[in-house]
Amino acid sequence: MGKAASGVGRQATSFLNWVDQRLPVTDFWNAHLAKYYAPKNFNFWYYMGGLALLVLVMQIVTGIFLTMHYKPSAAEAFASVEYIMRDVDWGWLVRYMHSTGASFFFIIVYLHMFRSLLYGSHRKPRELIWVFGMLIYLLLMAEAFFGYVLPWGQMSYWGAQVIINLFGAIPAIGEPLTEWIRGDYFISDATINRFFALHVIALPLALAGLVAMHLTALHEVGSNNPDGIDIKKNKDEDGVPVDGIPFHPYYTVKDIFGASMFLMIFAFVIFFWPEAGGLFLEHDNFAPANPLVTPEHIKPVWYFTPYYAILKAVPDKLMGVVLMGVSVGVLFLLPWLDRSPVRSIRYKGNWYKILVFTFAIAFVRLGMLGMAEGTPAQTWEMRFWTFIYFAFFILLFFLSKNGAVKPEPERVTH
Repeated sequence: MGKAASGVGRQATSFLNWVDQRLPVTDFWNAHLAKYYAPKNFNFWYYMGGLALLVLVMQIVTGIFLTMHYKPSAAEAFASVEYIMRDVDWGWLVRYMHSTGASFFFIIVYLHMFRSLLYGSHRKPRELIWVFGMLIYLLLMAEAFFGYVLPWGQMSYWGAQVIINLFGAIPAIGEPLTEWIRGDYFISDATINRFFALHVIALPLALAGLVAMHLTALHEVGSNNPDGIDIKKNKDEDGVPVDGIPFHPYYTVKDIFGASMFLMIFAFVIFFWPEAGGLFLEHDNFAPANPLVTPEHIKPVWYFTPYYAILKAVPDKLMGVVLMGVSVGVLFLLPWLDRSPVRSIRYKGNWYKILVFTFAIAFVRLGMLGMAEGTPAQTWEMRFWTFIYFAFFILLFFLSKNGAVKPEPERVTH
């Protein structure tokens, strides 16, 4: 028995050596897992990167199964979704996993971005990681928008109408641009076909490439940590960071635990609250698209509403579109707007804590107002929180250079 087992072991080793000579599997494993040293003081906020990757894979897999039954046609799209929900074996589960997964994806991404604000993960030498992350965020918004249109319900149709018409505010090229996006003079079969192609093929490929570059850039410069200290500065005689531990098995176990807790919450929402009271799946979207009947209150899905509120806060349509674009674009500049000598919020003064948490409140409140009816009082409140949103970046640039900070420790703390 022992000889047989050892023989199998030698064959497995021989096979792995054969593969390694042609494909560097072992080198990849060592470089990115077994011998990739991560800071030993990771906390709760560092679950988000792994969870984002988990949800991305889940969205791709469930999306593949949905495309097997979905029909990208204005006449058949809504009925095909109903067919998936009612007649396909476990189709309702796959559809709810995909629709709920989209909302959970943005929850995780927003928490992941907030973590960067807390601990300075966007700061030198990780500027490119942040830029890749923001490009992923932009593609996610496009991917979510195209996917939102595909069920061809009332809110899908009218939401697309509103969003696409925003491009019409651009001088000179606005009208041709909207026709190009629609593929027709109005939202039709051509629109849903091109949105389907972009949602299923083009954007997922681009997302996969950006995620690969994001992770490669991260592993090149090393992970940040709650202290904002570069662990590569302190190494032992073997060149191993004294404040680092191998990602595998220590953080793979941590991420498996985090993924298990996440999947429990995710399963609870899918089985007991998949519509989230109209937040994840609007009630109007359970009625087929009707160009002759306008919903009482048209609004985008919740993860777009902060920017939609900024758009609605401005009376002029063109200026609203410009301000909405700037509100996303300014996030790309964050590594250069934060000029503090320390990274982590732990060692920055109260000025930074007030700025960050006021910004977070403004973003959440804008999201809530973006889903509201838009009364005059709400419009004035949108303007107030829009001012707070942009004031964060301006004040960060001027205060971070000379703002009070505490001395950073030489080693990571526990």
